[in-house]
Parts: sequence; structure tokens; C-alpha cells
Amino acid sequence: MKILILNAGSSSQKSCLYEVDDETLPEQPPEPLWDAVVDWTHHQGLAAIKVKTAAGEVLEEELPIQKRPEVIAHMLETLWTGKTKVIEQPSAIDVVGHRVVHGGQDYRESVRVTPAVKAAITQLAVLAPAHNPANLEGIEAIELALGKDVPQIAAFDTAFHSHLPDAAAIYPGPYKWVELGIRRYGFHGISHQYCAHRVAQLLQRDLKELRLIVCHLGNGCSLSAIQHGHSIDTTMGFTPLEGLMMGTRSGSVDPGILLHLMRQEGYTADQLDQELNKASGLMGISGVSADLRQVMKAIDIGNPHAQLALDIYIHRLRSCIGAMLASLGGLDALVFTAGVGENAALVRSLACEPFAFMGLKLDAEENQNHPVDQEIATADSTARVFVIHTQEDWAIAQDCHQILRREG
Repeated sequence: MKILILNAGSSSQKSCLYEVDDETLPEQPPEPLWDAVVDWTHHQGLAAIKVKTAAGEVLEEELPIQKRPEVIAHMLETLWTGKTKVIEQPSAIDVVGHRVVHGGQDYRESVRVTPAVKAAITQLAVLAPAHNPANLEGIEAIELALGKDVPQIAAFDTAFHSHLPDAAAIYPGPYKWVELGIRRYGFHGISHQYCAHRVAQLLQRDLKELRLIVCHLGNGCSLSAIQHGHSIDTTMGFTPLEGLMMGTRSGSVDPGILLHLMRQEGYTADQLDQELNKASGLMGISGVSADLRQVMKAIDIGNPHAQLALDIYIHRLRSCIGAMLASLGGLDALVFTAGVGENAALVRSLACEPFAFMGLKLDAEENQNHPVDQEIATADSTARVFVIHTQEDWAIAQDCHQILRREG
């Protein structure tokens, strides 16, 4: 079975092709036959495309930015043409899986794409305007490139959090908010779910027996508290803006600040949107970059704003880990994943430091040793600590395989 995955973001398009047995999946994620990335933010009005294959072939090119489906179609053609060719024809693809950021309350698991599902993705774009439209364009690009007969599966980032108890999901505003669908949905669910299953596998334990905190720390950041195999609390909410300090997003702020800016400074909704989503977080405080690596370099040369940005980032992270810990009432493992979580040893160390009172101890050497899918706690730590390389694409591929098998 050949499974194509499209993982569309607001500024990039990541894709890969897996080949797996029709009946059973391997325990470990296989290397993709082909993977590709489109960067929509490239300079001089160009879309940068990079394709590589398991055989080592690499293709890099730049295209004038046209409509997204047209660029995606060009990228897909490298699957069956040129030096990166890995299949003979488009019909060799058995199923296509898509990461879709917002599935609302109705989609609690991955589903086959139908006209009704496409309509729901469109309707929910108001809650994820930077992502759902891009996800839908990816679905439509596949219809153009491969035809409407190829099965397509939508995997929703919100689905893993759909079991949040009402006490965690409902905001303490007027109850009519609930009737309007205003509640905590949570995001990064595909990553949180994958990491939880991977840790259970490494511990050789049943996931339903574990209490986990997963820290997804990338340009976007979120935590989840996982119990009985489900997310029971999370930091992102009605939108991906709530919670932790992020690359360019503020995370949670006093809503009174927004009222003050509107009343006293004349801010519009669009101005607030721009500042909260694009000009806050690490970028907003440091004035240097949304990339923590660049912030750290600025700290090394004595930039006080960069140091403040890191201090706020760690303070928020520690506070939210504490909140997740309270929701769980105990902890079996703390998990770090995504770009910062997987690569920033200092962030992991600082995040764990205040929890020494409960016996959580990092192995300093293991923490610094670029761990991948490894434990970094000492042998006598009261809770395990893992660094997991999140593999959302493989998680989506597993869902595609399961749905096709179920449908026969």
C-alpha cells in the first residue's frame, strides 16, 4: 500500500510517500520513499521546492508563486517524473492523508474526505484562518492531480483533545458562549497522540495506564495532560493562540489588555490579530527572531531583551507544566518534542529544574547528548523524562491504513 501524506501549513507544505504492507504496519516508522517541502515564504516571489528520495536523489527548484494547487501539482509530478521518480504513474497511490488543523466538535477521529467534510473544513476556517484553507487547497490539489476516485483521509489536530472534560474545555463566560461553539478545542493533537504512543512503546507499558505530560515546543507551542490514553487538559484553546509563549504568538494574556488597546489606543481587530499572532512571543520581546536559536545567540552577546524573552518563555512553560501536573494528580513521564523540545537541551533542563522537589531528576549528560526517542532522566528519578522525535506524517499514515483496512 502506497500512502501519500500532505501536511499543509500557512507558510510551508510538507509531503511524503510511504510504502507499507497491505495487512500490517511496521512497529517503527519506515523511511519515506519520497518527501518534499514547499516554502511559500521564499524571497523574490518564488516558491522554493526541495524533493528527496530514499535512494538519495535530490531536486531543488524555485517556481514563481502561483495558486497553491498548481504548485502542489508540480511538486507531485516529481513522484512519477524526472530523477526523483519513485512510482510509475499516479494511480499507484492507494490513499492520501491530510493534516487538518481544526475539526470542531464533530470530528473526533480521522475520516474519509467527503463533500460534507470539505464543507466543514471550510466552515471552521474562521477558527483557523491560517491553516484550514491551506488544508482544503491540498485536498483540492489532489483531486486535480490524481482524480476524485483516490481515497483521501482528513486527520484533525483537534481530534485527540475531543475527550476533554467540560471543566477543562468550557470557558467561564456566559453559557451562551458554549451554545456558540466557543470552547477549548486544543491543537497539535496528532503530535501529542504520536508521542504518547511512542513513549508507551519505549516503556513497554499500556498507554491507558500512564499519566503523561507532552510538551510540543516548536514555533507553535502546547502542552497536553494525557490519562487513560486521552488528552484531559491542554494549553491551546478556542484557537492556537492561547497558552504558552511561542515564536510569534503571545500565548495567554489578560483580555483586559485587548480592551484597553481598543479603547485607549484605537486598535482594530485586525491590528490585534497581527500583533498577537505575528509580532509577539519570542520575536516580540527579543526584537531579534522567532527562532530560539537566534535568541540564544543574542543572549550570548549580552542582549537583555533576548534574555528577557527566554526568561518569560521558561516561566510560562514551568507554570503550564505545573497546571498539567495538577490535572493528572501525578506523573509517569514528561515528554519533550518538536523543534525546540527535541533540540534545546537548556530549555529541557530549565523546564525540569523546579520539579526537583518531587524527585524529578535529569541526567545532564544524556540531556546534552542530542537524544532521539530516548530517556534523559536519572535512574532514581521519580518520573521518566523522554525526548521524542514527533512524526505526524507517520501517525496520519497509520490512520489511513486503518481506515482502508476497515472499509475493506
